[in-house]
Amino acid sequence: MTPPPTSAEARGLHAAREIEGHLSALETFTPMALGVLSVASGIYTYLGVSSLLNNSGALTFFAAVAYSLAVSVAIFVFWSYLIRLLPAMRSAASRLGLFLSMALGSLAIIAMSSWLNAAALAGSAAVEQHLAKTVQQYQVGLEQAHRVAVAAQGLGLDVARTRQSFQDLSAQEATGNLSGTAGRGAVFRVLIQKADELAGLEAQIAAQGPLVDAAFAEGNQILSRMRALTASVGDVEQRSVEFAEESVRLAGLIAQLRQLSVAPLVARAAQDLSASVVVPELDGSTDSIRSDQRSTIDAVLTLLAQRATTLKAAADEVLAMPTPDDTTYAPISTADAVLRYAGDFIPSWAGAIAIDLLPAVLVLIMMVAQGAIRAERGTVAPEETMTLAEVRAAVMALRALEPPPATGPGSAPVAAPEPLRMAAAEPAGPAAQPDVPPPHLISGTR
Repeated sequence: MTPPPTSAEARGLHAAREIEGHLSALETFTPMALGVLSVASGIYTYLGVSSLLNNSGALTFFAAVAYSLAVSVAIFVFWSYLIRLLPAMRSAASRLGLFLSMALGSLAIIAMSSWLNAAALAGSAAVEQHLAKTVQQYQVGLEQAHRVAVAAQGLGLDVARTRQSFQDLSAQEATGNLSGTAGRGAVFRVLIQKADELAGLEAQIAAQGPLVDAAFAEGNQILSRMRALTASVGDVEQRSVEFAEESVRLAGLIAQLRQLSVAPLVARAAQDLSASVVVPELDGSTDSIRSDQRSTIDAVLTLLAQRATTLKAAADEVLAMPTPDDTTYAPISTADAVLRYAGDFIPSWAGAIAIDLLPAVLVLIMMVAQGAIRAERGTVAPEETMTLAEVRAAVMALRALEPPPATGPGSAPVAAPEPLRMAAAEPAGPAAQPDVPPPHLISGTR
């Protein structure tokens, strides 16, 4: 005979039945909630797949629909299995096995659905982020190319200073203050020759100035249009096409600015300044005058070598400046943009993953609730936990199993079974007292 439950066990049974009642109420709409979550994930998955499939034909549409439906069914079935089976597991090994299955299934859901959901949620913003970063790269390239070109234009001052020094020396030679003989002899012609070469180089440098300014201004205008395409509303794919066209123009302007730099020209001119000297025939009337002319020309050549070295050093400093890297805009899809700039869209990624893995929280809640029910029931025998409805059902089942009464002529009448005595009946005696179920169990409800 099973002893009646203690008061603590009775309270535990009452709490367990209360939790079971709540679970019974929650189970009425849990499948509907799982269905809504799986359908929502399937919709966003469809949008993500559509962004990857560039073709807009009927086959592409049905392929995207089929994929999204497969994702919805997989999510619904997967979490339905776990929400039923995992809370019912009692051993640690079985729970661990299902936990590993849940982790593996969650990774599969993220791989096949969550990143596509993120592409649907933040795909356009990620592409705009890609456009904005590309604009920054082009801006840096344009500014570097302009900086190098302007620094090269500054070499014009060095060339002008060297040219002016040779013109001053030629003026001194014309008055006889250089070689000691006034006139326009051999020394004068050497000085004028180099002054004219430097004047031509100076003119070339000056001619490049307006071209550099015009290219830089046009590049800034293109950058303004590219920024407007980045921040404007409308289809991001169409804006990307226009952005690509502007980027091609800007890349050409940056290359043009690099070609407009006169630093290589000045470096070559400085190298030829002392190497390509045409020494005229000495035209002095006496040997003393010719000797003075020769010594003066040697001094001029030494001066040319020094000035050439100075110009070459200045040109090398400009050539050593960092040149802009080649920037090329590469169109990118929304899914690729979300993956590349994932760190900039953490909230979108969190929402995309949460819509797929939120049922895991329901599974854990069910596990806690089922564990609480088992703990509250404790070691009470099953017959002590039967409710009045269960007792009635058991009595009816027993009556159905009884043989039918005999109706033959010689049969004795069969007494009808006595009705089940409820807890309200008085006990027959002291010895029968333990056989009567406790009143609080007979009248309890689940």
